[in-house]
Amino acid sequence: MSDAAPNDFTRDLARWSEALAGIARTGLGFTQSLYERERFEEVLHVAADIKAAADEALEVRRESDHFIQEWMDSVGEGVPGYVTPKVAIGAIVGNDAGEILLVQRGDSGVWLYPTGWADVGYSASEVVVKEVFEETGIECEPVQLLGVIDGQRAGFTRFGMYLLLFHCRATGGSLVPHPLETADLGWFHRDRLPTPTVGAQWWGPLAFAAIDGGRLPATFEPPRAPVWRTATGHDAES
Repeated sequence: MSDAAPNDFTRDLARWSEALAGIARTGLGFTQSLYERERFEEVLHVAADIKAAADEALEVRRESDHFIQEWMDSVGEGVPGYVTPKVAIGAIVGNDAGEILLVQRGDSGVWLYPTGWADVGYSASEVVVKEVFEETGIECEPVQLLGVIDGQRAGFTRFGMYLLLFHCRATGGSLVPHPLETADLGWFHRDRLPTPTVGAQWWGPLAFAAIDGGRLPATFEPPRAPVWRTATGHDAES
């Protein structure tokens, strides 16, 4: 019997459903066979049942039909149909006083460093500069990449997402909140973070080490061994 906590199991359910749905959607994007399309669509139904079960455990009530339609609407053809994780950008912005720039999200009310989806046509570092200015009015320059975080594995998304977390230095501008996305914002000392600031227990030490001038190697999650519980081939333990 597993000794994993219930939340860990729910996180596994979400990961399994997204992995199955990704395989099926990619298959639908490449196959010309009606038989294979029917099989892939059946896999989507199984994945939707798993995802609905995970949401039910989290007391989020959505029917499996909702997920099936959402996934089917996103199916493309060929290379555009190859399903990959979404990419988000996060910015740890420090000032000369050793403070961190945080925003209060307009939708949830939680405090966090500036974040946003990666935009087509920009490099990751250009998205960082753009996102920080749009959300806060602060101009900044990227200093270093702090890490690549798997959002599903870290537990802050229930779909496939990679977060590229940058350390940036403030270079100008003034605090101006985005009218739609930002409820409040400000510079905060490490000992006086606003409440609730989400995830500070894992990103806080990394963030302030960088703000203090540390040049840090980019972090990433080590591969699980095995990645799947009944793994074979490259996923199996050596």
